[in-house]
Amino acid sequence: MFSINNVNFKGKKTLIRVDFNVPLNDKRQVTDDTRIRESIPTITKVLNDGGTIILMSHLGRPKGYQPDYSLEPIVPVLSKLLGRNIIFTPDLFGPKTFEVCGKMKACEVALMENLRFYPGEEAGDEKFAKELSLLADIYINDAFATSHRNHASVSTIAKFFKGKCYFGFLLENEIENLDRVLFSAEHPFTAIIGGAKISTKIGVIKNLLNKVDNLIIGGGMSFTFMEALGGKVGKSIVEHDKIDLAKNIMQEVMLKGINLYLPTDAVIANGFSNEADFTTVTSENITDGWMGLDIGPKTCRRFAEIINHSQTILWNGPLGVFEMENFRHGTKSVAIAVASATISGSFSLIGGGDTVAALNQFNLADHISYVSTGGGAMLEYLEGKDLPGISAIRRPHTSEHAAKEK
Repeated sequence: MFSINNVNFKGKKTLIRVDFNVPLNDKRQVTDDTRIRESIPTITKVLNDGGTIILMSHLGRPKGYQPDYSLEPIVPVLSKLLGRNIIFTPDLFGPKTFEVCGKMKACEVALMENLRFYPGEEAGDEKFAKELSLLADIYINDAFATSHRNHASVSTIAKFFKGKCYFGFLLENEIENLDRVLFSAEHPFTAIIGGAKISTKIGVIKNLLNKVDNLIIGGGMSFTFMEALGGKVGKSIVEHDKIDLAKNIMQEVMLKGINLYLPTDAVIANGFSNEADFTTVTSENITDGWMGLDIGPKTCRRFAEIINHSQTILWNGPLGVFEMENFRHGTKSVAIAVASATISGSFSLIGGGDTVAALNQFNLADHISYVSTGGGAMLEYLEGKDLPGISAIRRPHTSEHAAKEK
């Protein structure tokens, strides 16, 4: 119903919210064009139909107009990917932008300047959203990574495109694959949750407790669980105010009959540095003054065995400080196990900035069923929350502001 596959864009001006929040080097050149490439299928569909496209995105978190956050460096990359010239509107949004966009012809593509130069964007301002909507006939949201934000171009704007707003291919794929994990997973279903803090993942863990067969906990957050069990964790990262929460999770896991797997050994160091001395010990007996920075070899083998016997695998959060060569083996071993299981026929979904970065570092992304583009958005979706950018399109709008004729 909300798919652009059901729409013919011929003769229509289409406003597409994309996510071009890409990394730039000190020469303001794009260093990773992944997010730009991911927008190409949706853009191509509209162009092939004979539509006109106006793209809008943010870049970073500027405070008002800051030239270093301009989207202009995106233009040559996008132009090369599409094989056509891109119209860029460098002026701040206003009469000049309307003039340029108003003169656009069929199959032309324009890129507007950084939306976050305008305070109305992050404020979800209706006046700003309405002004944006006047540029086009149809609206497409293809920016999953920002769909958890209640911003003007993400959610508010849908009010002004009643019956004429859609999901782009990227956003549609995100929903389809996340829903597969949440609602139609094949069993055994294993969730691997890592990262530094339990506080950022608690909502996901709780929502998954009614769905998974195996829950693997790793990374810095595992030491909060370890301390809750009475173990000695040295100087490892621990959220002391979450000890009771960890105990409650473990109790609930037991009551639901879920298999909980914590690291049995850890690679510890006497400093947070790749040059620090390091050794391997049992996870519950870390030397005073030392900290756990990776899972140990026994844990790697144990986790790999569980993963390889799973039909559905969800992974969010690294298992150690993979950025440092001496402490990346655990994350790499899990990545290899997930890729191996996928090659053997399992369905795997991986998301989160650090996890995806690790996957790319090990050149394994092509061996995963689906790599999510969302960090916070993916976590909130997995928690079972409504994402404003998705619900704004799904729900009918009866606001008086929706009366604008298209």
